[in-house]
Amino acid sequence: MTLEDIKRPENIVYCKPSLLNDNNMHYCPGCSHGVVHKILAETIEEMGLENNTIGIAPVGCAVFAYNYIDIDWIEAAHGRAPAVATAAKRLNPSNLVFTYQGDGDLAAIGTAETIHAANRGENIAIIFINNAIYGMTGGQMAPTTLEGMATSTTPYGRRVDLNGYPLKISDLLAQLEGTCYVTRQAVHTTAAVKKAKQAIRKAFENSMAKRGTSVVEIVSTCNSGWKKSPVKSNEWMVENMLPQYPLGDIKNIVDKQ
Repeated sequence: MTLEDIKRPENIVYCKPSLLNDNNMHYCPGCSHGVVHKILAETIEEMGLENNTIGIAPVGCAVFAYNYIDIDWIEAAHGRAPAVATAAKRLNPSNLVFTYQGDGDLAAIGTAETIHAANRGENIAIIFINNAIYGMTGGQMAPTTLEGMATSTTPYGRRVDLNGYPLKISDLLAQLEGTCYVTRQAVHTTAAVKKAKQAIRKAFENSMAKRGTSVVEIVSTCNSGWKKSPVKSNEWMVENMLPQYPLGDIKNIVDKQ
C-alpha cells in the first residue's frame, strides 16, 4: 500500500481536528483538558461554526485554551467568563458563545456570575472542568474538593466542620429556570469521551437555538495536584469522584418537549 492509498478518505481512521493548531500543549501528562479541547474543536468543525464561534477563557489552567483552538477568544478576569459571554452573545446573537472554566473559577471566584447568567437564561454554553482542586496555583482546596481529600491547604483532608461540604454547583444550576440543559460527563474512557462530545454538541445546539443556558460539567483528573500517575488518577476519580459527582443528565428540558 502506497502513501497515497493510506491517505484516501476510506482508509483514514483518525485525523487531528483542523481547529487544533500545532502548538505543544502545556498540560501535564494525563490531564483531561487536552481531550476536552479535541472534542470541542471537532464539534465546532462538524457544526460548521469555525468562523462564528466565540470562546471565553478566564484564569486558571483553562485560560490557555485560546492557545490551542483556532477560534475567536476573549480572556476574562478570574470567574467573570459568564458575564463576558453574556455580552458577547447579546452583541453577536448569531454566534456560538461558550465559556471554558475550571471548578475554582466557576464555583468559587465566579459563583455569582455563573448563577446569575444561568438564572437569566443567557443563550450560552458553559463547559465546566471539575477536577476538585485548584490546579494551576498550587493544588489548594476548591469548593468541589471531596470530604477527606488532601490538598495543599487541607493536608490532612477536607473537614466538613471546618471547610463545609463539597459544592455540587451543577445540581444547583439545574434548579434555575434559565437553564435548559445541565449534564455531568467525563473523558476517562472512549465511551465516556463519546458521551461528553454528544453533550457538548447538544449544549452548542441549544445556544444556537436560543433555548437558554446549557452547562456541561466534565469530571476530570489533576494528576499533578493529586500527586498520582495518570493511570492512578483515573482510577481514583472513578472510585472517589464519580460517587460524589455521578455522571449523566441532571436537567434536559429540550428532550422532554
